[in-house]
Amino acid sequence: MTRATTVRAVLAAAVLLVSVLITLTMSPRLGLDLQGGTRMVLQAKDSDTAKADRESTDRTLEVLRRRIDSLGVTEPTLTRSGEDRIIVELPDVQDPRKAAEVIGRTAQLTFHAVQGPAAGDNGKAGDGPTLPDGQGRSLELGPARISGAGVKDATATFDAQQGAGWTVALDFHKEAGRDWTRLTGEAACHPVQDERRRVAIVLDQQIISSPQVDPSVGCNAGLPSGSTRITGSFGADEARELALLIQGGALPLPVEIVEQRTVGPTLGAAAIDASARAALIGAAATALFITVVYRLFGALAAVALAAYGVISYAALVALGVTLTLPGLAGFVLAIGMAVDANVLVFERAREEHAQHPGRTLRSSLTAGFRNAWSAVADSNVTTLIAAGLLFLLGSGPVKGFGITLAIGVLASMFSALVIARALTEIAARSRFVSDYRGINGIATPGRVRTWLTRRDPRPMRSPRRWLLFSTALIAVAVLGIVVRGVNLGVEFTGGRLVEYATSRPVDVERARTVLADAGFDDAEVTTAGSGDLSVRTGKLDNDGEHALRTALAEEGGTTTKVRDELIGPSLGDELRRNALIALGIAVLVQLAYLAVRFRWTFAVASVAALVHDVIILVGAFAWLGRTVDGIFLAALLTVIGYSVNDSVVVFDRVRELWAKARRVPLATVADWAVLQTVPRTVNTGMGALFILAALAVLGGDSLADFALALLIGICVGTYSSVLTAVPAALVLERSSKAPPPARKRAPGRRSGTRPARRDPLDNGARV
Repeated sequence: MTRATTVRAVLAAAVLLVSVLITLTMSPRLGLDLQGGTRMVLQAKDSDTAKADRESTDRTLEVLRRRIDSLGVTEPTLTRSGEDRIIVELPDVQDPRKAAEVIGRTAQLTFHAVQGPAAGDNGKAGDGPTLPDGQGRSLELGPARISGAGVKDATATFDAQQGAGWTVALDFHKEAGRDWTRLTGEAACHPVQDERRRVAIVLDQQIISSPQVDPSVGCNAGLPSGSTRITGSFGADEARELALLIQGGALPLPVEIVEQRTVGPTLGAAAIDASARAALIGAAATALFITVVYRLFGALAAVALAAYGVISYAALVALGVTLTLPGLAGFVLAIGMAVDANVLVFERAREEHAQHPGRTLRSSLTAGFRNAWSAVADSNVTTLIAAGLLFLLGSGPVKGFGITLAIGVLASMFSALVIARALTEIAARSRFVSDYRGINGIATPGRVRTWLTRRDPRPMRSPRRWLLFSTALIAVAVLGIVVRGVNLGVEFTGGRLVEYATSRPVDVERARTVLADAGFDDAEVTTAGSGDLSVRTGKLDNDGEHALRTALAEEGGTTTKVRDELIGPSLGDELRRNALIALGIAVLVQLAYLAVRFRWTFAVASVAALVHDVIILVGAFAWLGRTVDGIFLAALLTVIGYSVNDSVVVFDRVRELWAKARRVPLATVADWAVLQTVPRTVNTGMGALFILAALAVLGGDSLADFALALLIGICVGTYSSVLTAVPAALVLERSSKAPPPARKRAPGRRSGTRPARRDPLDNGARV
C-alpha cells in the first residue's frame, strides 16, 4: 500500500472505532416528538416595571424553572430563544393545563418581617403566613411590607477586602428603600439570634432567603437602600442564583404561550420504529443497487455506507444533538444521499479507464477521485447551505433536521473520500481484481453509458423546446396554487390542531355534529392515520381543548390525545414570514456561490431551475390538497440543495469539457456533458428514491408528506438540472461575451513539466 492509502486506512479505522464505542456507551437525546411530552414557546411581554429584553427574560426563566420543578416533572428543559422567548420542554406531560397555569402566573416577590417560629414549634399562635426557611424550620411571617416591584437591582459580588466572600447586594427604588429601612430597623430591635431579627424574602410562597439583620444595626435605625448586603456561606453559583431570583421577582414579565406541542408516547415510539424499518430496508436496497451496478467496488462502497451510518449516528450522540422526528428523517435521507460521492467517483473512474485502456485499475481509480473532487465539494457545499438556512431560520424540530442533514453531509464525505477510497485502493492493487473486468465494476462502462454511447442522442440541439416544456409545467403548478389554493398548516396560520384516538370508531360527520353541539362550530374534523380524528380550530386554550376532548369521549369512548399543536397568530405570521425569507436567502446565497464558482450564466440558469422546482413542488401539493407546514419547508429547502447539487455536477462537466474543446460549439459540449453525467444522475437518484420510498410506505403519517415532497422534488430536480438549467445556460450564453473557460495546466513533474494529456474527445487520428 502507498503511504496515503495507509494513512486513510488508519484514520478510517480510528474514527470507526471511536464511533462504535460512542454508539455502544451513549444514548441519543430524543426530542419530545419522539419520547412524548409537551413543548411550549413562551413570549415575554413588557410590564410596567421592566422591558422584555435578554436580561429580564433570563430572570423570568429562572423563576419559571423553580415553578416547574414544583410540578415534579422529570428532567424539564428551559432555554431562552432570542431576546424574549423561553422554550419549555416537559417530558411525559400529556395534559399541559396545569403546567400552563403555573407558567402563566406573574412572579410574586415579597419581603416580610419574621414574627418568630411557627406555632407548631413553640406553641405560640400567629396571624401571618407560615413557611419553611432554607433549613426546614417553619417561620411565622408578618404581612408583606415590600413587593418585588420595589427592588431596583440585586447583584452577586465577591468581597475580597473584608473577607465576606460572595454576597448579594440589594438596591431599592426610592419609596421601597424607605420601607426597607423601617423593616430592618424594626427587626434590629430584637436580640441577636432571635428569629424576629430576621427578614424573609419570599418568592411564589417560598422563602428563598431569610437573612438576620447585622448586630451593628441599631434599633429603628435600619439599613439604607443601596448599601444592603446579604451575607452567608454562599458559593458563587448560590449567590448568582439568589440575585437572579430576586431580580426576576423584581422584574416580573407576563408571558404568553405562542406555541404548544404535545405528542403522545405511542406516536413517538411508532415513529422511531417506522423510521428504523425504513432506514434498514432503504439502506439495504441502496446497498444492493450500487453492488449490482459497480460490482466489487459497489460492495465496498456499501461497506463504507454502513460505516457512514455508524459515524453519523455517533456524531449526533456525541454532540448532544436532540433527535427530532424530522431529524430522524434527515438521518435516514442522508443515507441515500451518501452514495452520491461514490457514484461520482466511480463514474469518473469508468470514463478514465475507457479513455485510457492501457491504464491500470488503480491509476484509473485515483484519477476518478481527483477529477470528481470539484463536483463533490461544490455539491456538498450547496447542501450545507440549505442545512444552515434550516437551522438559522427554521423553528423547533426543523432546526434538528438542519443539524442532522449537515452532520450527514460531512460524515458522507468522510465515508466516500476516506473509507471507501481506502477500501477500493486496497482492492485495486489485487491482480485478481484488475484482471477480471466483470468483477471490479470500473473496467466496464455500464449499461446506461453503453446505451447512450450507441444511441448518441443530441438533447441540446433545440434548447428552447425544453424551456417551453418547463414553462408549461410551471403554468400547471401556478394554476393549482390559484385554483386549489395552498393548504397552509397551523404552523403558518396560527390555531390549534389536535389528533385523537378513540376506543370506538367515530364517523367524521358524526364527530362534526357532536363538536358543533358542544359549541365548537368552527372545528374542522378530518381522519388521520389508523382511524384517528384530526380536529383543527382557531383560537382554543387548554381548557377549551379539554372540553372538546370530553365531547368526543361521549361519542367515541376513551379518547386519547395523540398529538397537539397550538400556534399563536403572531408566531404563525412570523413563521410564514421566516419561511419566505429562508427561500429568498436560499436563492440569493446559491446564486452568489455559483456565480463565484462558475460563470454568471451557469449560476442564473441553476437558480432558474431551482425556482422551477420550488414552484412545481408547491403546485403539486396544492393540487393534492396536502398540508404545507414546517416539515414541508424542510423538504423544500432540501430539494433546493439537491437541485443545485445536480446542476453543479452537470455544469462542472460542461466547464471541464468546454475548456478542453474551446472551438467546439457550446451546444455540442453541453450534449457531451449531459450524456456523461446521466449515469451518475440516474444512479444517485435511485439511491435516494429507495430511501424515500421506504419512508413514504413505512414511515407512517408523520413522515408521509415529508417523503412525498422529497420524492416529487428529487424527480423534478433531476429533470430540471439537465433539461431546464442547461438549456437556460445555452440561451443566456448567446448574449454573453465572456470567453470559454481556460484549460487547467497539468502540474509539473520534478524539474520538467508533464506533457499535456491527450484530449479525451480526440481519437488520435491525423491526416
